[in-house]
Amino acid sequence: MPHAFDPEHLSPVSLRSVAAAVGAAEPDSGSRVTGMTVSTGDVRPGGLFAALPGRHQHGADHVRAARRAGAVAVLTDAAGEPTATASGLPVVVVADVRTVLGAAARAVYGTGDLGVPMLGVTGTNGKTSTVYVLDALMRRLGWPTALTSTAERRIRDAAVAARLTTPEAPELHAFLARAAEQGVMGIAVEASAQGLSRHRLDGVRFDVAGFTNLSHDHLDDYVDMDTYLRAKAALFTPEHARRGVVSVDSAAGRTIVRDAGVPVETITSLPEQEATWRVAVLDQRLDGTRFRLTGPDGTDIATEVPLLGRHMAADAGLAMAMLIRAGVGPEVLRAAVGDRLDVVVPGRMSDASAPTGPRVFVDFAHTPDAFAKSLEAVCAVAPARVAIVLGADGDRDPTKRHGMGVVASTAADVVVVADHHPRFEDPAPIRAAILAGARSVDSDALIVEEPDPAAAIRTALAAVGDDGVVYWAGPGLTDYRDVRGEHVPYSSFEDARVALAEAGHPAEDTVPCG
Repeated sequence: MPHAFDPEHLSPVSLRSVAAAVGAAEPDSGSRVTGMTVSTGDVRPGGLFAALPGRHQHGADHVRAARRAGAVAVLTDAAGEPTATASGLPVVVVADVRTVLGAAARAVYGTGDLGVPMLGVTGTNGKTSTVYVLDALMRRLGWPTALTSTAERRIRDAAVAARLTTPEAPELHAFLARAAEQGVMGIAVEASAQGLSRHRLDGVRFDVAGFTNLSHDHLDDYVDMDTYLRAKAALFTPEHARRGVVSVDSAAGRTIVRDAGVPVETITSLPEQEATWRVAVLDQRLDGTRFRLTGPDGTDIATEVPLLGRHMAADAGLAMAMLIRAGVGPEVLRAAVGDRLDVVVPGRMSDASAPTGPRVFVDFAHTPDAFAKSLEAVCAVAPARVAIVLGADGDRDPTKRHGMGVVASTAADVVVVADHHPRFEDPAPIRAAILAGARSVDSDALIVEEPDPAAAIRTALAAVGDDGVVYWAGPGLTDYRDVRGEHVPYSSFEDARVALAEAGHPAEDTVPCG
């Protein structure tokens, strides 16, 4: 099927102009294209098929299938050229297909300058929250908006689930063209490290780029933290941004500021840290955080978000500073925000609680740093014991599992280690690594191994009592578990509600949010 958000009225573009955009020899063809993709499953009639080399086969091996689906031309490298040419389609040849995908897609979709604020956010944790706050702020201003995040792609009120945090360049540019076609006035984009280093964001230049933080993650993709940081820092170059706002709550932020290739301002939520912008938490409750953003030219905005913790206030403050630097007047923004900004961040601290009994939050967090920040926020306001239910993904960075356990037993009263998405790994060693970290800490926490997530939540609920809080880290609002390649139906959010009902605390008839 085509990309979920292909533009409806795209003017045909000559293949020669696409070749010129990527610095390739112009083909002896008068072909015109009306779309672009890297997957035969996304080809539509008139499309340009980009055939990339893969681990086990070359994309050129699928050119005939792309032609049957309606492709009219191919973009490939020297290795794929003979097979692509044999299909009978005109071929544009470049040295490295992936490095020119953005330039080609920009030429095909006409996304060089959309004329609306483009806001991009990177960092290990907080990207999704910041993007959704940006979207909520722009909507408060009365703007039709578009966003692309780990959770979804959305244009105005039409949304589809995301396949990648940052989509491949052709899909991203198609999305941007459709957004422009739909008359949006502001666009917010999550920019992952992989999206930057794998050229998915090429051809896109943000008016303002934002940075949240850097912590232990993705060392299955990057050889060390310095390499991971350099991937994030690429957002703050003239190719990708005009200016930036960078959180300096972490040392990584200060490194980005030092090395940035574009003008940047700083923001902090730490009292001892100097910065252009400052976020101060005024009040924390289980149902929200009140904070104040202060900055240049007398900017002073106090408001509340229904998100828990100082880190959430920091993300919201970053979004506000970015929007001000995109051209929104501080007084205009303050009037639009008002006393409370309603924002829903899918899968982040989703409240599965019943009207009575212990509070239960189901979260998408999957790094030690994210656990630490969320547990800090919960423990600061919890009226009684706090339990964490956690697991770790199989076939993903194993080096962070020990740290997950350390954070859990340091902060929580009860630690229940369960299975999450084991994928093709044996889940027992995954649990063992987390448990080893938890038991390495001099802590009074009760530590329990319970592989079955359904039993794990019930164990946690029993351990904290009616006045406690359970923080279920990892699953978010996913409705399956990945076990040896099979998506086994299971919703942590729904099962938490069932477990609460079994304990005498039935839920109201509501849908998950947060």
